[in-house]
Amino acid sequence: MNPTFGYSFPAIRGIQAGREYYVSMCPLRLIPKIFQFDEEEMAPEVRAQRILNKARIPEMSRYMTENAEDYTFSALTASVDGEVEFTPLGEASGGSCVGALHIDMDARFIINDGQHRRAAIEIAIRERPELADETIAVVFFLDIGLTRSQQMFADLNRYAIRPSRSLSLLYDHRDDGARLTKLIVLKTSIFKNVVEMEKSTLSTRSSKLFTLSSLYTANTALFNGFDGKEIDDLAIMATEYWGEIAKAISEWARVGERKMSAAEVRQGFIHSHGIALQALGKVGNVLIQQPSQEWKKKVKKIKTIDWSRSNSKVWEGRAMTGGRVTKSMNNVTLTTNYLKNHLDLPLTPEEQRIEDAFLKGEK
Repeated sequence: MNPTFGYSFPAIRGIQAGREYYVSMCPLRLIPKIFQFDEEEMAPEVRAQRILNKARIPEMSRYMTENAEDYTFSALTASVDGEVEFTPLGEASGGSCVGALHIDMDARFIINDGQHRRAAIEIAIRERPELADETIAVVFFLDIGLTRSQQMFADLNRYAIRPSRSLSLLYDHRDDGARLTKLIVLKTSIFKNVVEMEKSTLSTRSSKLFTLSSLYTANTALFNGFDGKEIDDLAIMATEYWGEIAKAISEWARVGERKMSAAEVRQGFIHSHGIALQALGKVGNVLIQQPSQEWKKKVKKIKTIDWSRSNSKVWEGRAMTGGRVTKSMNNVTLTTNYLKNHLDLPLTPEEQRIEDAFLKGEK
């Protein structure tokens, strides 16, 4: 092979399952040029990849451009269908695993993992050309046919598990809502030691009352429309609001005092579930825009709500379906409506429409 008419990459040679593969660094400007993705019109059985989900690409490219000094992309994995030659470094280093990988200009590159990253990179370097000189790791495998490429795709995704939403929020230091929620957990006594920071679902025997992800959703509802406010100011407001809610829901405090178990409260009451937290966040969004003395007086009325799951007359159809807690948007709205009506707060036109439809269906 004549290396003059081809691509040359610095590479490290390795062996996996008895086959050679190569790890290299590729300039971002080359990624859209050499890694083509034109298999969308093919039937699934003759493709080696899933269809490109174009809705994901703008978000991924924004992630790069908005965090140009702090983004992280994992390696692309590709199969090379064409002539390949590896030249070890140094004259006497025939067995060296470090060298140069020469790939024929006519070779075809098939992405086994990373087609969405490739598309996002193409858009990002259009918007920020300076990114073109940066690099991304690429793992090259020698192509041995469609069957092997399809098997590689299956194997690469076989054990891929997305982290839970709670864990993603815990480790996310860019999302203001995540930062705010973590701050609230630290500053609000009622949430200390009862928020599951890693998992997004609670087991029957969990000692936690809430998940970080459900509290994040509730705080997002609480501060909807509060753009521009400092996180520390929002944390003070949230700490005050959730503190008052905790005073009105005695079971929360009893868990903290170890007079009731978290499992007992979750099994017996609606108020510790994500749907109730989100509804309380939506109600709080209206309340905290009123003078402090007024909204605190209204929050006290929450004490008179019967939150028990056995209170099917109230919760069935609103927060529960067939006795099971349901968290569809319609159920969140109906739960919010009940709380607003109980606290003498007006419903929005959309909330009123959903409420009317619910009441009509009950007749």
